This record gives sequence, structure tokens and C-alpha cells, in this order.
Amino acid sequence: MGPLQGIKILDLSRILAGPWATQLLADYGATVWKIERPGVGDDTRHWGPPFLKDGTGAETTESAYFLSANRGKRSLELDITTEAGQSVVRRLAADADILVENYKVGGLAKYGLDYASLAQINPQLIYCSITGFGQTGPDAALAGYDAMVQARGGLMSITGERDGLPGAGPQKVGVAVADLMAGMYAVSALLAALHHREKSGEGQQIDISLLDTQVAWLANQNMNYLIGGKAPVRQGTAHPNIVPYQALPTADGFLMLAVGNDRQFVECCRVLGKPDLAKDPRFITNRLRVEHRDQLIPLLEACFMAKTTAEWSSLLGAVKVPCGPINRLDEVFDDAQIQSRGMRLNLPHPLAGTVPQVANPVKFSATPIEYPLAPPLLGADTEDVLATLPEV
Repeated sequence: MGPLQGIKILDLSRILAGPWATQLLADYGATVWKIERPGVGDDTRHWGPPFLKDGTGAETTESAYFLSANRGKRSLELDITTEAGQSVVRRLAADADILVENYKVGGLAKYGLDYASLAQINPQLIYCSITGFGQTGPDAALAGYDAMVQARGGLMSITGERDGLPGAGPQKVGVAVADLMAGMYAVSALLAALHHREKSGEGQQIDISLLDTQVAWLANQNMNYLIGGKAPVRQGTAHPNIVPYQALPTADGFLMLAVGNDRQFVECCRVLGKPDLAKDPRFITNRLRVEHRDQLIPLLEACFMAKTTAEWSSLLGAVKVPCGPINRLDEVFDDAQIQSRGMRLNLPHPLAGTVPQVANPVKFSATPIEYPLAPPLLGADTEDVLATLPEV
């Protein structure tokens, strides 16, 4: 059963950051009660097309977006604006180990469902609040969405083609990475809080901000600025600290080349039939290659146009120079390595027979992940869960 078997999670979140976190915890074996608005549900249920099709080929009301982030959960329809709904949430909170919510700051206090209120019922409750800007600060009351956080948090300033080239300008990442990373930070924080509670018996509130998260995971780009004193700029597919490390045109497309050290550069030049490039005083070390990026890259581009992406992948792979094609998603799921790792799976679904899912990438040796539940229909588990719920 998974390593979190027996842990109960009350999920008051919707959209992506919170649901992503609780899906991961469900994958690890936790029981997740997902609270949804009666008749409406999580906003993402309506974010389509595409929508799942049933056995006859007709569209259902289950959006691909919702199906991406809600596997393994039990859906309860509850109106938390009513006293009856609030009473049920309190009963759930009294029996839960973890609560995850992403309401605006103070939004649950008016219902008596904030941390201070629920901690009186269950002092061991771990209460995770995910918001756009955090529980404190001048902008705490503002709503936050992924795209604006990618922009404000600096990611879009380093994502996109270089200025002066065709297509230049800031770009957001193709998935909601600020939301997804907030969910990932939430999971690690919740596991740490569970460990603390195991030792101390104490619950606590966890405050996670999308903006804080976005700033935190800029990693080397943050330090490039803090140490170097210059704000990084957009470089397309190129790396700010390693050269050559970018997409290069081939005879039939592009190859992503990722030369990580000087040995790999020597081997790359030899395969290209240009061994003298590795001896050029401008290119001998990575530091020099970064300084002379604009001289080196055009020379490499001319070489790579001579063969196809597949040919270069084979030749460079044989000498352990990291590289690969830039795959579309149909090519990703056709990849033999992805298939061998079981990254696509199908789960039984009451409307469609089965629904495709993307597996959790974590492989446990002692507690392998199981997938007992597809993303739930709205309210599918309300009666069953409430029938077994103890009174407060």
C-alpha cells in the first residue's frame, strides 16, 4: 500500500498547486477527501476542451485538466458557506492528519475553518495554506495565478529567445510551473511536518506562497545575479553558465546538446570532425567557451547541419556526450525508455471504461506505488465517507 498508508488528508484546494500536492500524497498511499462545491466542483473540471470521451465516443464532463491532478482522491460535495457544510468539515478535520487549502488569506476564518479554529478541535492537525503571495506582507490579500507569478517572480525575464533575434521577447513556460513547484514544496513541507509531529505530537500551519516558490527555485540564475551583480537575460535554449548547452539546427530539425565538461567537448569536436576546435585557445575550458559563446556557436551550427538529429544522437551518444531530440508529446509517449519505465497507465473509470494517466516518477523498493482510484466524479464519495465519519 504506499508509505503514507493510514494518513488522512482533508483537501480544500482547487485548480493546481494544492491538488497537485494532494495527488502526490494520494499516490504515496494517503487517503484524500477532496471537498468540492455542489453542482460545480473544482474549477478545472470545466477547463476544456479536451474532455474525456465515454465508450460511445461522446464527450463527458471530465476535463483533461482535472484528470491530470486528482487521481486517487475521494470527492465530497459540500457547501462550506452553510453551517451544515462547516460542521462536516470540522468532523473531517478532527479525524484528519493534514489539511490543504488555497483560499485567499483569511477566506476560511469567516467559516470557522481557519487554522486557529481547527487546531482547537485537532491540535495535531498539519494545516497547509497555499496562496499567491503568502499569509503576510503588503500583497497578501491579492489573488495570484501562475502566469502572473512566472512574470513577477523573474522566470519570464530569463525565458524566451535572446533580444535581437526572431521571436525575441519574454515567454512563460508551457505548463504552470509556479503552481506545480508550490505543490512540490508543499509535499516536502508536509512530510517534514509529519516527522516533527511524530517526535513532538504538535501540529502546525505551513505557509506557502507561489511568488516565494517562484523566486526560490530560480537556483543558479538567482546566484548568478546575487554573486555576479548583473540580472540574467533571456538566452533561448542556451545555458547561462555552460557552453555548448543549447538546441542546434540539424539537417532535419534540432538537437539539444548538453556538453557538461571539457572531456565531453573534446569528444563532441572529434565526432564533428573538428578536433582542432577543442584546442582553440578561446574554447579550451568551459569558462573560456562561455566568454566566447558568440564565436563558438556559429561554428558548431555549421557542423551540425551536415547530419540528421538521429544520426548525431547516435554518434554523440556512443562517446557519452549528452544530447537528444526535442520530442513532441506523441514522440515522448512512444519513447522506448518512457514505455519501459511504465510512465503511462490506464485506470478504470465509470464513464469511459478507462482513463489514461501519467505515473508518479518515484520508484519505491519496499512500498511501491499503487493506483487504486481514478480521478473521481463530482461527489462520488460523499455518502460513503460521511457514513463512516465520527462525530466531533
